[in-house]
Amino acid sequence: MGYAVVAIGTNIRPEYHLEAALAHLSRRTKLLALSHVYETPPVGAPGTPFFLNAAVLLRTELPPDRFITDILRPIEHVLGRRRTPNPNAPRTIDLDLVLYSTSPEKAEWWDPQVVQYAHVALPVAEVVPEWKVPQGPYEGRTLKEVARVLAPHARAFRQRQDVEQRLRARLPELDAPASVSE
Repeated sequence: MGYAVVAIGTNIRPEYHLEAALAHLSRRTKLLALSHVYETPPVGAPGTPFFLNAAVLLRTELPPDRFITDILRPIEHVLGRRRTPNPNAPRTIDLDLVLYSTSPEKAEWWDPQVVQYAHVALPVAEVVPEWKVPQGPYEGRTLKEVARVLAPHARAFRQRQDVEQRLRARLPELDAPASVSE
């Protein structure tokens, strides 16, 4: 059994699609923790709607490749995600496996975007702050440390407590995030 961290983003009917994605994930996995929900400006697509971004820590029986193909992609399909040549196009839902481990201490598999973008790094650091980056420019640093480095890029982010409260009320099994500023 593995631990997976999924970054979630949506900017088409974002409140509906974020909740629907979490509901689908809760039926197929064991949800453990949800980050804060952030409203963030789009990357590389000025003029398009802002995103809601969050991260969730969960348990799964599947290895990373099968988790993506058997869990994440079908949920995206059900929720109307259509992949286009434009990687910054608006979307109903984007579910990215960014970290995976067979133990709760460190990432064994990772997606480099977890240390490239503040809208990914900050929520991820809230659900697994002490996991260490396995390679690359931040190798050996905790995700909490990476989030602190990328925090200046998050000035335009707005925490959406209203959305988060509704999600937690509907999914009470989710733990609240740790603070990355501690």
